[in-house]
Amino acid sequence: MTLQSMTGFSRREGTVGRYRWVWELRSVNGKGLDVRLRLPTGFEHLEAVVKTLAGEKLARGNVQAGLTVTVAENRMEAVVNRDALSALMTLRADLKDIVDQSPLTLDQLFAIRGLIEFREAEDDEAARKARDAAIEAGFSDALAGLVTMREAEGQALNAVLSGHVDQIEALARIVEEDPQRRPEEIAKKLGAQVAALLDASSSLDRDRLHAEAALLATKVDTREEIDRLKAHVAAARDLLSKGGPVGRKLDFMAQEFNRESNTICSKSNSAAVTAAGIELKVVIDQFREQVQNLE
Repeated sequence: MTLQSMTGFSRREGTVGRYRWVWELRSVNGKGLDVRLRLPTGFEHLEAVVKTLAGEKLARGNVQAGLTVTVAENRMEAVVNRDALSALMTLRADLKDIVDQSPLTLDQLFAIRGLIEFREAEDDEAARKARDAAIEAGFSDALAGLVTMREAEGQALNAVLSGHVDQIEALARIVEEDPQRRPEEIAKKLGAQVAALLDASSSLDRDRLHAEAALLATKVDTREEIDRLKAHVAAARDLLSKGGPVGRKLDFMAQEFNRESNTICSKSNSAAVTAAGIELKVVIDQFREQVQNLE
């Protein structure tokens, strides 16, 4: 599967019958999938199918979809209020002794408010179905365009994130290979410190000092943190290679990277390891910032 960014834009337009339609889709970062529609009056029935289509192609992101429909050809029709006309004719018959019974002219009927009105002619069912089918197909096409743009950005993010993972691996190797973190070097340094303390005060317990030094040597060992960083690097690369909606998992991975780098900095017994740990934190922050854009 391909990685997708959560940001993108797509626009599609077309005509069907006497209608011209335009779809515009915008997508930005979001914790889940939130599709918000802006539909013109009379097209609200499209909401369910549009959201279903979006859910089939997208996993995360705040998506705004707007539909504009214009009528290229207005068709008007005259509508007679049959009830009002029937009431009028009944009244005319009742007043036949006092009202002229000559045939009513069209001008006279038009003069009676509410009896005849002009309105835009409605399409028949077949025309409405054809119109809706074309607009739904247009949305599918616009959605495909949005996915294509999100995938293109996802590929760019993949390259950036892979570079960050490479940097994390390289910095972990620097920490691992630093001579000051070798057990013999730690023991040598602590031994010198114990000797200095014993020389300064004869009342100190030699065995107790050596026990405390051994405990400190264990606490400053970063072997576990390095091993976990290596495991996290392998897991991150696996997620990036598999693709799909892995943004949440990579965000969790960034937290794990950060935890190990913090521990390395706190255990550091050399300037080189501290510098590598600080650089690790910088790269991990960059990694996490970019991960926020992934689906």
